[in-house]
Order: sequence, then structure tokens, then C-alpha cells
Amino acid sequence: MKQVILIHGSPDEKEFYDPSVVSPSNNQWFPWIQRQLSLKDILSQALEFPKPYDPIYEEWVKVIENFIIDKDTILVGHSCGGGFLLRYLSEHPDLKPQKVILVAPWLDPLHELPTNFFDFEIDPSLPSRTELHIFISSDDHEGVLKSFEMIKEKIPNAIIHEFKDKGHFVISDLKGEAFPELLEILI
Repeated sequence: MKQVILIHGSPDEKEFYDPSVVSPSNNQWFPWIQRQLSLKDILSQALEFPKPYDPIYEEWVKVIENFIIDKDTILVGHSCGGGFLLRYLSEHPDLKPQKVILVAPWLDPLHELPTNFFDFEIDPSLPSRTELHIFISSDDHEGVLKSFEMIKEKIPNAIIHEFKDKGHFVISDLKGEAFPELLEILI
């Protein structure tokens, strides 16, 4: 059965603990994408990761390892979640998901995290075992743009979806929660 697994990014600690803000797995375009997929009878899961404001790689691995990743799986990671997927798949060459979609992937090139979350080598052979898409907008944050250049250098044959006006692909940048460009790749 086809399944889509969504992996959120890293909010700041104040936002994470603000009771008026929804959890990262229910934020941004995640609910809209999940609803659109459910209307097509495609199972989707938006995972919730521990302490996303101060992520620990080994703790995030424990969460994703609860799911089967195979030829019927599409993985979508936003920001830090995209960087996490890149590391996880680079370290697990046996995994061959149907597609991997990195939305504004972030690898902490400016060293903002106090952890070793992104201490890894990008596997340049990743596109040989999955269809790899990257969504990037030229008006995103410096750290994301540098991350994109790092990824593009190691994986030049990824499928790139470039925009000029989508920022960090959050609701305020997308002017709403709809993300039809992503949905098109998912279905």
C-alpha cells in the first residue's frame, strides 16, 4: 500500500512550548497535504519528533524506525526534517523508498545547532535507489540556500523544483496552507 511519511522541521523552543501554536506535525501545509492524500485514498503519517527545537539525531531515528520504508513509501521532509531524511538515507543504503522529497532542506551550514545532528556524509548514489526531488526558493534563508548548494554539489542529478517567491515554504510564504506543487509530485 502506498504511504506518505511527512517529517517536520525544527521550530524554536519558545514556539514549540507556546500552547496556542499547533504541534509541528500539524503545522504549516501538513494538514492540507494529508487531507488531499486521504481524498485519493493514500495513507499519510505526519510524524512527531522529540524536542525538535534541539534535535538529537539518535532520538529522531527511534521514531522513524517504527515505520516500514519500502518501494511503496514516499518520504517528505521540510527544513530540518529534509536534512534528517538526507542523513538517515545516506546512512541506510539498503532503504529504497519510491520517492524522497526535500522541501527547503536544511543541514545547519551556519552551525546554529549545539548538537551533531548533521555530522554525516551525503550519499551521492541516493538517486540510484529513489526518485529524489528538492523544492527550493531563491528567497529562503541563507542557511537553507547554502544547504541546497551542498546537496546539489554532492547529488547533481536530483530533480530540482526552483521558485523565486515561496520563501521557506511556510504558510506565510505560500499565502495559505495549500501546496499544490508538492501534491502533484505526491500523486
